[in-house]
Amino acid sequence: MGVINRVNDIIQANLAAALDKAEDPEKLLNLLVQEMQQAINECRVTAASFLTQQKQLQRELDAKQAQQITWQDNAEKALNKGREDLAKAALLEKQRLSLQIEAQQVELGKVAETIAKISSDCQRLQNKLTDAKAKQLTYMRKERVISARIKVNQQLQSTHVANALARFEHLEQRVETIESQVEAYELSGTDYANSTAAKIDALVKDDTINNELAQLKAAMKKSA
Repeated sequence: MGVINRVNDIIQANLAAALDKAEDPEKLLNLLVQEMQQAINECRVTAASFLTQQKQLQRELDAKQAQQITWQDNAEKALNKGREDLAKAALLEKQRLSLQIEAQQVELGKVAETIAKISSDCQRLQNKLTDAKAKQLTYMRKERVISARIKVNQQLQSTHVANALARFEHLEQRVETIESQVEAYELSGTDYANSTAAKIDALVKDDTINNELAQLKAAMKKSA
């Protein structure tokens, strides 16, 4: 009955408490899942063995009950023939079988109780294994999330991303420079700026600068 004691120990163990105290709960959980699965397999093998024993005992019991009926018939036949001695001998055989049947029925009852206990323990252990596998899945999901975060951080720290950010900063500086030039043209108070020729020249320069500014903004938007 060692397997039954082992199964009971696993069922009564506090899984959550054990994981909380463990230095590496994920590793401990994997080991517990393996042990539970092995215990369930042993439990099923043991249950199958007792079921075989139960069937064998039942067959023997059925055979003895049939023999008991036969000896009863023999006793009646002997009495009908006036052979009281043979009738008595037949009844003695019937009595001997009765004692064997009683003992076998007791044994059969014990086997049935054991099978019921093993089946119940197997089910409880299976439920506990299901809970453990659910926790195992949670650990796996956490590990995938952490791995994904590490990968993202590594990508953000890569030279490629750093170069892209540097180019973007350079574009920003050029835009600021051009915008400053535009503001300087608009704020110019010289006579030349107020003259018709200067205004036309300023319009041409403004268009050129505005076009370049638009191109830079588009480049920055695309880069971002």
